[in-house]
Amino acid sequence: MTTGGLAFLPATEIAARVSSGAVSTVDVTEAVLTRAQAINSTINAFITLLPTLALAQARRVDALVHKGADPGPLAGVPVAIKDLADIAGVPTTSGGQAAFHHTPDATAPVVQRLIDAGAVIVGKTNLHEFAYGVTNINPHFGPVRNPWDRSRIPGGSSGGSAAALAAGLAAGALGTDTGGSIRIPAALCGIVGLKPTYGVVPVGGITPLSWTLDHAGPMATTVRDAAVMFAVMAGQRQLPVPPGDLDGLTVGVPRAFFWERLDDEVASLGDTALDALRDRGATVRDVDVHHADLAGSAVAIIISAEATSIHDARLRLSRAAFGDDVRVRLERGFFVPATDYLQALRAREFLTRSFETSLVPVDALVMPTTGAVASPIGGEESTPSERSLAMSIELTRMTNPFNLTGLPALSVPCGFTRDGLPVGLQIVGRRHDEATVLRVGEAYQAAAEWYLRRPPLEPTQPTRPTQPPA
Repeated sequence: MTTGGLAFLPATEIAARVSSGAVSTVDVTEAVLTRAQAINSTINAFITLLPTLALAQARRVDALVHKGADPGPLAGVPVAIKDLADIAGVPTTSGGQAAFHHTPDATAPVVQRLIDAGAVIVGKTNLHEFAYGVTNINPHFGPVRNPWDRSRIPGGSSGGSAAALAAGLAAGALGTDTGGSIRIPAALCGIVGLKPTYGVVPVGGITPLSWTLDHAGPMATTVRDAAVMFAVMAGQRQLPVPPGDLDGLTVGVPRAFFWERLDDEVASLGDTALDALRDRGATVRDVDVHHADLAGSAVAIIISAEATSIHDARLRLSRAAFGDDVRVRLERGFFVPATDYLQALRAREFLTRSFETSLVPVDALVMPTTGAVASPIGGEESTPSERSLAMSIELTRMTNPFNLTGLPALSVPCGFTRDGLPVGLQIVGRRHDEATVLRVGEAYQAAAEWYLRRPPLEPTQPTRPTQPPA
């Protein structure tokens, strides 16, 4: 295999080859960095590439292999980090204006777990400003472009991580998810994204958006890769996903709310995915999730109040330093009454019980991740802040209930529209039952094999590796 081909290997295959000595981590890292330097300018997935750091980490992994030591379950895997998470000595931009950047002395615990497991950090990815949006149209670093159609958004806020994976610029990525920010870009970019159970993966050292709703989780090109990354990020030793069919499992389909207001092609591909689950041995039955339509309002109130509290000092320092859409949303948070915030927290408890009840007779819930495919980046029909808010409301409609309830949720590719745009299938499980969620995703992926498709990207002339901004 040429070194160029290394950039598209799944993370688990890279780790196996590195651990066996069949390929060096340095070769893998150089292949990915070379591709990133040639392609990043076309999709703007990375804010910062880190070749010096990556190659130093690669040499460390190779030295462990040479000594016969265990290099870890992610040995040599090139990983991209959403630029909300701290890496010691590397500026954290959070996608914001330069006045708000900081250079941390310590690495976020979840990032350190990846490094300790043998991962190689190749760079920090672009995001919606302070993770407060779903378009990844960033006024400070420019928009991330969807690798499947560069005129369209990748979804957000972890859109840079998703675009990097889809384009072969990393084999794994760290994302964060407050209302759908791992799963939405996973769906729109045709990759895999897991939002774990609330609190399972540490979020220390990651710029917060909402203490009550923030999650961190893995993004990858295959379910098995996401499973290995999840185990590492959660501090677990065992691979939490058995291969095989779904005999004995029952999948619930919440038709009301979650299968309504869908694009026709999204609905059709979702129904085809249900047929594939039946073919793999699952029993598929309709279920009711009462009051699911209330989740979006509760999430909006909680995020609005908490995000404004988190950014209060920055707003007082300089409101003009924020992009229009994020500034408008933060300013609205000043007008959320305490009574509304407390009622939203009460609704969170009520809706969590409702969703958990719906999961009693089934092993998992399945629905589309988003009701539509990626939308165009441009548009003159409304202001940027109005357009961003409208997209956020629509794209998070079927993802934010699981931030509110804290249940684990996985997005896997479930096909492409006639225009070649990816569609995602969302699989939701009981609290702390990521194993079943991943098992369903793995079985579906094995049947469908959508992950084998690659976007039509042609490298441009390579540029010099970029270092952290001063």
